[in-house]
Amino acid sequence: MSEPAPPRPVMETDIVCVGFGPAAGGFLTTLARRQADPSRPPLESRAAPGLPLQVLCYERADDIGFGVSGAVTRARAIRASFPELDPAEIPMAAAVRREKLVYLLDPTGASRRPFALRLADRLIRALRFALPFEHDALEVPWLPPFLEKKDGLVLSIAQFNQWVGQQLLMTGMVQIWPATPVADIVVDDGPVGAVGRKLDQTFGTPEGFDNGEWAIGMKFVIELPERAQLETGTVIHTIGYPEPEIFGFLYVHPERVASVGVFVPSWFDNPVRTAYRYLQHYIQHPYLWRHLEGGRLRSWGAKSIRESGRRGEPWLVGNGYARIGEGSASTNVLTNSGIDEAWATGVMLAEAVIELLEQDKPFTRENLEAAYVARRRASWVEEEARIAEKARDGFRRGFLTGLLGVALAGLTRGRLRVPGRAHRPMASVEDYFRDRIPAGEMARIREECARQGRALHDALMERAGWPPVAFDGRLLVSHQDALLVGGKVQAPPGVADHVVFLYPYLCEECGTRICVEICSGEAIQPRPEAPPAFEREKCVHCGACVWNCPQENIVLEAGAGGLHSAEN
Repeated sequence: MSEPAPPRPVMETDIVCVGFGPAAGGFLTTLARRQADPSRPPLESRAAPGLPLQVLCYERADDIGFGVSGAVTRARAIRASFPELDPAEIPMAAAVRREKLVYLLDPTGASRRPFALRLADRLIRALRFALPFEHDALEVPWLPPFLEKKDGLVLSIAQFNQWVGQQLLMTGMVQIWPATPVADIVVDDGPVGAVGRKLDQTFGTPEGFDNGEWAIGMKFVIELPERAQLETGTVIHTIGYPEPEIFGFLYVHPERVASVGVFVPSWFDNPVRTAYRYLQHYIQHPYLWRHLEGGRLRSWGAKSIRESGRRGEPWLVGNGYARIGEGSASTNVLTNSGIDEAWATGVMLAEAVIELLEQDKPFTRENLEAAYVARRRASWVEEEARIAEKARDGFRRGFLTGLLGVALAGLTRGRLRVPGRAHRPMASVEDYFRDRIPAGEMARIREECARQGRALHDALMERAGWPPVAFDGRLLVSHQDALLVGGKVQAPPGVADHVVFLYPYLCEECGTRICVEICSGEAIQPRPEAPPAFEREKCVHCGACVWNCPQENIVLEAGAGGLHSAEN
């Protein structure tokens, strides 16, 4: 008989956070300040009597200065926590000074635009001398108030996380452990961490729960050329290009650095929707390229973003646990913001926890509902989430109906909207390109790419009219080179892969292989047999494969590594 496995070591703590981001930052900052307040008695540990409250935060990444976001935020909750905040204290942070919305026309002729949009483009070009039109772009003269980030901040999430972490560690009231991924929840003693998928599997989801809206965000951090005249604190929101469904942004940090990126949403039904290739075409649009040409790529990154809003809200609390931040559906898809909302949910949970500790009440579901969920329901986060709840439904019908729906919801505070339809299955490659690539030629392209062991996206986009990317070795670089620029790719040896294909036969039946085409780091590669190959050292943990798999056949498990640039 084999000997029984030794018991696992147990560390007694009072509160455990999983993931160090803006939500955990707001939570830990509020909790640490209460502990350090000399006018109030310290909160004592229940796990270790006689000691102060034991608070621990686990973070998967190898440093707390990580993150991927082109970040602009109104910073209401953040400024409430730091009333005397000087953006100069935080590297790469700046106050928003200029903000505009720009409609980008198609300079290549390759963008797949509906007839009404092509007609609008012709009309804009015909009237260009009477409009604020330049470099194939129309500067919209009015910025919708719900989109404005007035009095807000341009941030690097990585640098902001690092700065918040330093403030916390100086208090001595909390511990933050990087390079420590959390694999599971402990149910028999009460779960203490918001490991979202595990919690949903264990406790289910509310009636009407719909988590089907998401986007892949990808960005470059660019050192601008010396001739660039963009003012620090400039914020540019764009629509219309490289495809109408893809939104873009450019934010200017101090010292001639910019974050430039795109969001590729779930309703964009191109089965070879590679965000990296689209991002390269985006930065070369004449309106942006005049500022960026001659610049240098300093960093790159990608992440998936939950965009279902309140309809994707899971159970926020249970016995022993509560959920905050993006995983609790705090992102606002109407205002295109989530950092400040996440911070606010963390602050609200901390206030609830302090209340329960001071009243010597346990962290039961009922108590957390009364202390945390009630605060959240009465907050501006909830009020604005309700306005945004159905704002984007129109995009399921088309780009123009989507814009109309956003405008109606934003200007009427959610009272009017454009209804959407059910989620559509992803089009096949043959169906999507039917009007541009004959079936016989499509078969030849498939065969050639399979023989060479490469994804379809470059071959199909170029055949459909997108110009090849002229690599310059500085800003326009290959996808694989981008992995190595300005960041670290780490994958500790000897541990299991964190991207798992559950059933190979489903991969054999899949006709799209979207996981290969959309993989942000090209970590998932095609091969003759199923499932596709996975190269762990290239994975940036963006989650795109999980969101895109039409068979729901991919699991993203706990794992260290990924791309962690301090500039993202």
